[in-house]
Amino acid sequence: MMNYELFYTFAAIMTIILIVLAYFTLLYAVSHWTGRKATNATFYRADRRSPWYLVAFGMVGASISGVTFVSVPGMVMTSQMTYLQTCLGFVLGYVVVAFVLLPLYYRLNLTSIYAFLGQRLGKRAHLTGSSFFLLSKMAGATLKFYVVCIILQRFAFEPLGVPFAVTTIGLVALIWLYTRRGGMKTLVWTDSLQTICLFSALLLIIYKVIGDLNLTTGEAMTAVWNHELSRVFVWDDWVSKQNFWKQFLSGVFIVVVMTGLDQDMMQKNLTCKSLPDAQKDMCTYGWAFVPVNLLFLSLGVLLTLWYQQQGGAVPATGDELLPQFVSLTTQLSPFTTYLFILGIIAASFSSADSALTSLTTIYCVDIIKREGDEGLRKRVHLAMCGIFVLFILLFNAVNSTSLIDAIYVIVSYTYGPLLGLFAYGLLTKRKVNDRIVPYVAVLSPLLCYLIDWGCGALLDYHFGYELLMLNGALTFMGLQFIPNTKTSFLSFLR
Repeated sequence: MMNYELFYTFAAIMTIILIVLAYFTLLYAVSHWTGRKATNATFYRADRRSPWYLVAFGMVGASISGVTFVSVPGMVMTSQMTYLQTCLGFVLGYVVVAFVLLPLYYRLNLTSIYAFLGQRLGKRAHLTGSSFFLLSKMAGATLKFYVVCIILQRFAFEPLGVPFAVTTIGLVALIWLYTRRGGMKTLVWTDSLQTICLFSALLLIIYKVIGDLNLTTGEAMTAVWNHELSRVFVWDDWVSKQNFWKQFLSGVFIVVVMTGLDQDMMQKNLTCKSLPDAQKDMCTYGWAFVPVNLLFLSLGVLLTLWYQQQGGAVPATGDELLPQFVSLTTQLSPFTTYLFILGIIAASFSSADSALTSLTTIYCVDIIKREGDEGLRKRVHLAMCGIFVLFILLFNAVNSTSLIDAIYVIVSYTYGPLLGLFAYGLLTKRKVNDRIVPYVAVLSPLLCYLIDWGCGALLDYHFGYELLMLNGALTFMGLQFIPNTKTSFLSFLR
């Protein structure tokens, strides 16, 4: 009996590894096809020939990370379905990006969106925006990918005795292999493929849970609709982080900042053939986020019903809701594990590959300003992959939840100055002393942190997503008070 169990476990692990290898073989084939005769213009902007509908479809998957795949179903345990209020704000946010920011980027024919800051506010503002993006994206993207490496290590590689470092290096190396030549042109196509895999896995997992509950699809929809965890709107509690207007307005600003002012997200949209095509792309996938997240949240409700039916305890944390279900059903239905792994890979790699490509773009185009040097671009891309690995190994070595939470806080704070810089450049015509801009961009999130701490200590009020708006407003006001004549930072303070 023991030998049978060992054989069964080994066969399941090898199947997972074969799924990973087959998946990357398909991605590499797409990369080889799209990377023929690739140039730097292909890597950075896909020669501006991408079909808008392909970009839109792929962006849905690219906007969903492995963390989203794991965490959003678990949100129902702490905040019910109120996250959909934020998703409704996303829709308006994408309209703002499509009709305010995209026309600007296309009119200026930008490769890096932060070049606008250089043209409008000065060289140091340009470098400040680029630097904040590099810091935010490297920390945030590696932290998200770290979670995926942990999951793959847990389900496949750890039982075989493979060290975590080898798993990490191997997975990042696979990303490097299929992005190193075609860049954005490759990602437009691979994102579409990964979106198909992601939603196939999600829908089949939902189907599996519904089957285990012995419900029809209609009965499952009714059960979700009537469940106490399915509350969407909060109108009556103004202090709550789940208040509708806080979530809705935060959703608008989250999209404006984390999509419209994020090189990673905008670089693919800028590969469309024309501005009208890019606007159709943006609005199309913007609307998709409401039903997509409704599916994830509905899965969370169905999983809580599944735990109750099985008589087992619901996991203590929402992040364990789906992974623990997969672990518990592995022996009875290994197919669930395979679907989970496929969904995690598709969600994670579609966000990690574009992050590495955008980081390479910003460093070559903005920091060292050598956009045309193809050899340098290839070396930088490889170096970014190396830094990616080092960050992941650092997270694993520290293995501290408090540190990981701190990284997430830092990443969320660094987007505020980008909001303030772009808002000031777009909404005013006033020039600023470019030498002081970096100081304002650094001081604003620090002041924002102090305000948040003070409100918590004195008023027992803690900021939620609206912290982003406060951060951007502080940066905007700081720029407004900068004298438009050249002066030193110390003179400015006096």
